[in-house]
Amino acid sequence: MKISSRGEYSLRALIVLGRHNDQVIPISEIAAQTLVPVHYLEQILLQLKMHGFVKSKRGAQGGYTLRKQPEEICIGEVVRKLEGPLAPMGCVSLTSYESCPLEQNCLLKPLWGLIRDTIAQVLDNTTLGDLLTGNLEMQRIGGVTYV
Repeated sequence: MKISSRGEYSLRALIVLGRHNDQVIPISEIAAQTLVPVHYLEQILLQLKMHGFVKSKRGAQGGYTLRKQPEEICIGEVVRKLEGPLAPMGCVSLTSYESCPLEQNCLLKPLWGLIRDTIAQVLDNTTLGDLLTGNLEMQRIGGVTYV
């Protein structure tokens, strides 16, 4: 799994909005703080709005704000909606399974599944609020501690 620039910029925009929770932030200010061109950011914010993460206000005092509190926005949900499945290979995807002719005796499939599960656990246990406060929980997975 690789996060695209669209996914990263979406998370950056959510962080800016979360820092100014309950305030309407003009797109020009979001662009300045995220270093994302306004034209590209418009597309990203439209997608975030469509998925229910942000809302917009039109007019001279217009801009964007979060639709939910930062603690209610799960990073795993954001990433899945913007990037698609978390699985590194189609044969272990829970939502976009792709068969493989070697799958029945494949010794790599358990590794790909572990990677998928590890990524999902970290992202699903992290909220926008956690990112804003720097409160990323230490998680122990398979004998390894992750921040």
